[in-house]
Amino acid sequence: MTVLATNQDLDPARVREAFGVFPTGVVAVAARVDGAYVGLAASSFTSVSLAPPLVSFSIANTSRTWSDLRRSPRLGVTVLADHHGATARQLAGDVAHRFDGLDVAVGDGGAVTLVDGIAQFDTAIYREVEAGDHTIVLLRLHAVRRAEESSPLVFHRSGFSKVSP
Repeated sequence: MTVLATNQDLDPARVREAFGVFPTGVVAVAARVDGAYVGLAASSFTSVSLAPPLVSFSIANTSRTWSDLRRSPRLGVTVLADHHGATARQLAGDVAHRFDGLDVAVGDGGAVTLVDGIAQFDTAIYREVEAGDHTIVLLRLHAVRRAEESSPLVFHRSGFSKVSP
């Protein structure tokens, strides 16, 4: 019989490692705010509801990017394709260079999406829910676009990979 870890085994590194065994998709969340592109990569994206159409992602409460991004009336969410590993790292890196060389589209209200993503969503903040050291952001969909040909980028065990057919 295997015994589950006890509370004393819940140090952040151990919890992060355990969370990492579950593969997740990766999205870019972005907008044009005060004339500049603002965005981030998130691996906590999920569909929530069809009626109303809602999706969510979680963001660290310490994120300075989120404090700027959340001021936009619309947010673009792009599901990254399996060839976007470097793009995901770029979007998680130096704020001044997150959009260097990326082909983006800007929608109504400032929503920014990557043109070559496998799905793009034009969204607005529906609700924010505090949850420990993160905030769960619920987004209401206003428009969607889906490409047919690519597979999603997957974040698994602290690295990027693709779905095997």
